[in-house]
Amino acid sequence: MDLPVEFLEKYKKILGEEFAAFHASFDQPVQTAFRVNPLKELDERFRVAKDLLISPPKSTDGSVSKFEKIPKQHFGYYGKISGKSIEHVTGLIYSQEPAAQVVGEVAAPKKGMRVLDLCAAPGGKSTHLASFLENTGILVSNEISNKRSKILVENSERFGSRNTIVLNEQPERLARVFPAYFDLIVLDAPCSGEGMFRKNPSAIQYWTENYPAECAELQREIITEALKMLAPGGHLIYSTCTWAPEENEANIRWILENYPELALQDIPKTNGLQAGLNMPEVVRCWPHRFRGEGQFVAHLVDTGKKLETLKVKSGKSNLTREQVQLWEDFSHRYLLTELSAGILQVFGDQLYLLPDGLPDLSSLKIARNGLHLGVFKKKRFEPSLALGMALKPAEVTTSLEISEEQFQNYVSGATFATDKAVSKGWVQLTVGGNGLGFAKNVNGIIKNYFPKGLRFIS
Repeated sequence: MDLPVEFLEKYKKILGEEFAAFHASFDQPVQTAFRVNPLKELDERFRVAKDLLISPPKSTDGSVSKFEKIPKQHFGYYGKISGKSIEHVTGLIYSQEPAAQVVGEVAAPKKGMRVLDLCAAPGGKSTHLASFLENTGILVSNEISNKRSKILVENSERFGSRNTIVLNEQPERLARVFPAYFDLIVLDAPCSGEGMFRKNPSAIQYWTENYPAECAELQREIITEALKMLAPGGHLIYSTCTWAPEENEANIRWILENYPELALQDIPKTNGLQAGLNMPEVVRCWPHRFRGEGQFVAHLVDTGKKLETLKVKSGKSNLTREQVQLWEDFSHRYLLTELSAGILQVFGDQLYLLPDGLPDLSSLKIARNGLHLGVFKKKRFEPSLALGMALKPAEVTTSLEISEEQFQNYVSGATFATDKAVSKGWVQLTVGGNGLGFAKNVNGIIKNYFPKGLRFIS
């Protein structure tokens, strides 16, 4: 790989005797990986037991893929699964390279926490955080780019997360709405991207000798706004996908100098993770030491006294009487679970379930206001894909397990017939025990409601 001379000289000074191995790593294949989603059901083709993956799915050529558990991680495996596979489409797995998975593992939020993923797209870290929260607490995933926030919504919905709010905002606007609110903030800051050179060689063309310093200045601006939202006793996970000391250790020193109430926490150096440069508490992913790309992670905690959860006045439902009746008719007929842990609100004709305990979000750009339940149409309610993917078969009155062939037909936009005894009306389609959204059974013909923008041909 053709790397900038200034880049090579810089890391030759930093790494010394290890530089040759570091340099050689850029010509090695990229290590792919994924995470298993604990919010989903594992079937016989894809089962995790005693930290070992057994009976893995077959690859496209019919051979059995062998996956290896990433040491000291809850959900991660080395390996690759197609984005058109059943496992991916139903949210059972999320493809994410190994170094990026380190961030979520360090964060590891406890159930019930209020969590902010400040720079969240495309959704790898947010879905990882959701794995720990298990649909408790509140997860606010923010992405400043409108286009990337839509991808973030898609990945959150596919994952089946019920307590995620996706915002499309600047950090300073968030800080006005969420002062001292979050128990945990994950800031995977925009950076010079040195750690992605092997995976994304086009990133090299943006790099200059001064670029890391320019990025560090922007990062400190974001850090300043992020810390306004951290509750007393809260945790800040700061990370980048670069090796530049200017963006990493230098920024941590800046935080410690300007925010004396924050203290570094030691991160275990397992599975090839290395200590920081003259900063042993943080970790670095060097590609000649770690099976993955580049990453830097630091864990800071506010040493102020942890207060009781900040009380926030809950919002109110804004449904009309007719809308309330339509939703109740649908839920009583088709659901076996009460989706009552939150506030029902409509935005236009779209119905959402918002997590309880949120501040007023009316001043913010919202991409996904909680769990999207569906849409009100003339005299009827139509359930959403997100609801059908978030619910488990035991939570609906009627589900239909479909074959792999039927799955391929359905995701391409086709209808199909079934000879199984299924009630007329809405039915949750499942494959491998996981939801693929709702469809409508009309005299044995399953009408297709898979969104046109997500359809594909295997």
